[in-house]
Amino acid sequence: MRAGVLSDDRVIEFLNENFINVWVSNVELERTPRKQAYMARRRKDLPKAFNRTYPLAKAVMEGWKEHSPVDCLVIAPEFDVMGKLPLNDFFDDCLQTGISEEDAYLKFLEDSLDGKLPGFADDTSDAPVSGLKVVLNPEQTEQEVLDILRTPRYGYQDYTVVEIDATAFEEGGILTINIQMGTAKPGGSFDLFDDDTELPTKGIPDEALTSAWDIPSGQIGRIRHRFDEGKLFKLGATGTWFNEKGSINAFQATVSVEPAQKKL
Repeated sequence: MRAGVLSDDRVIEFLNENFINVWVSNVELERTPRKQAYMARRRKDLPKAFNRTYPLAKAVMEGWKEHSPVDCLVIAPEFDVMGKLPLNDFFDDCLQTGISEEDAYLKFLEDSLDGKLPGFADDTSDAPVSGLKVVLNPEQTEQEVLDILRTPRYGYQDYTVVEIDATAFEEGGILTINIQMGTAKPGGSFDLFDDDTELPTKGIPDEALTSAWDIPSGQIGRIRHRFDEGKLFKLGATGTWFNEKGSINAFQATVSVEPAQKKL
């Protein structure tokens, strides 16, 4: 890293302007059974052991990839992981794509700050998806989405948009969206729109089909909407007006449809 991306002035300037840069030893975090055994022996001679229950340590352990010797993580002030980059995979991807390591690393940092959750799409198939269109049908009636919302200026909207395709339910049904807010400080507000509705950028979203407003940090909310025929929807997620402008939080939405009974 020192001879590569960290020797690039653009990367250093971006890091210094936007981040508090720290590193944590895998040994101190007891990442593998061998390191756990080593630390158990070493701890006897240490006046004060490293506390793995600290929020920062827990965020690092949440973000690292199994069998990866080095991970680069972007962590919000509230200790939510915003981006993760196993460096062995990073170097391999740069070789395969031909993109310079400096450009690729800078994009990773920028995407993390923009709430695009880089690295999350590489998780297992059971993990929530990020930034993808939700497509539901009678065989798959439920899907989870993980994304980030941003707080706008008071009186405005800055939507993170989740597209929901429920066209396969020809007889309609009940659309339910269960929302879990992340643990960062901002709360969230959510508005459900018809697909052809132009999303507002300011004022109260009067054209929303239904809404769940001011869900506090760490809390849950729900949207329910009955529809009579298969159709497309848009879910707009934004920070509540009472948060600091530009502050972000994660949210997880479980989107499901209970199909209506077929008409005789």
